[in-house]
Amino acid sequence: MEAISTSNAPTPPRHRLSPLVILSACLVLLGAVGSLLTRVYFVHGGQRLWLSTMIQVSGWPLLLPPLCASLLLRSRRRDGGGCVADADHLLPPRFTGAVAVLGVFFALSCFAYSLGSQALPLSTSCLLQATQLTFNAVSAFLFAGLRFTPFSVNAVVLLTVGPAVLGVGPSSYKVAGEGSSAAYWTGFLECMASAALMGLVLPLVEVVMSRYGRRSGPAAGAASAPPSYATVMQIQLVMGAAGTVLCLAGMAITKDFQAMPREASTFGLGETSYYLVLVCGAVSWQLFNLGTMGLIICSSSLLAGIMIALVLPLSEVLAVIFLHEKFDGVKGIALVLSLWGFVSYLYGGSTQEKMEASEKHVAIGSEDPEYSVCCPLMATC
Repeated sequence: MEAISTSNAPTPPRHRLSPLVILSACLVLLGAVGSLLTRVYFVHGGQRLWLSTMIQVSGWPLLLPPLCASLLLRSRRRDGGGCVADADHLLPPRFTGAVAVLGVFFALSCFAYSLGSQALPLSTSCLLQATQLTFNAVSAFLFAGLRFTPFSVNAVVLLTVGPAVLGVGPSSYKVAGEGSSAAYWTGFLECMASAALMGLVLPLVEVVMSRYGRRSGPAAGAASAPPSYATVMQIQLVMGAAGTVLCLAGMAITKDFQAMPREASTFGLGETSYYLVLVCGAVSWQLFNLGTMGLIICSSSLLAGIMIALVLPLSEVLAVIFLHEKFDGVKGIALVLSLWGFVSYLYGGSTQEKMEASEKHVAIGSEDPEYSVCCPLMATC
């Protein structure tokens, strides 16, 4: 009897790392170079704002070869009688339209970031951009049903106070290359606007995915499975294409196409380096955008916001090493507060997941021995 009781006892929750989430997180980290190249463009003579925005959204054609190959392989597998989930097919029309609209707002966020990057050092603009997690949490609460915990509230407060320190610090007006208080505060507000738009777009992608990206009916069980990376690439491709259309219109109106040859000839690092900065920047930003979208689709918009905040220290180091930006005590305090908020948020989310998993595990008892916990960097087994 004792042996039977032991065999029927509830097994502890198991965890399994999600390869797609880990891949997305690595892409976000690799894409941190994009912000550095954007600042390099402005530091060495670049002035075209819509061109800078185009760099951030126009790398989507790089997704066409792997996406076509993935869809072709799935088509062959389907012809062979395999089962393909609905989420692995082409995006539904309504879903595509909603994602395209979000792509336009994402491009506007990138344009605001370009404005701020032109006026502020990279170390300052990255600290301000970290506030997107605050806007992300508020938007997720309003649209995605996020429940606040003491840890998440603490993180929001710290990530708000950190940039505020930059605003009241004694070195706020000592901006490399610009030097005026008006330029600093203009860039400050532009970076905050970019963070606010980014914090709004990320949860809305998750909401649109839950509303239009999955189908009901006989295939609902299959559609509820984690989507493949082909779905992630399709979403990123649609958002990038929509943002590119907006950037092309902006470049045509401001005559950026005619100005590019002149700007390249006077670029501080040389004409060849000018085009290399543009191309490498587009590739880096595409890695960043694809990784961010992968985290949203395969996990949550909150994890995407956390990873963007995690890129902050890396961007700081790159700015100090390659751009020789001054890292004073005010920026150090803001960085510590931001990292403190990030750690608090991550720890609180992990603790909350464990508590909910334990309660669910006790509730189901031995009925589902294969049950496992879904943590930020883990997927359900």
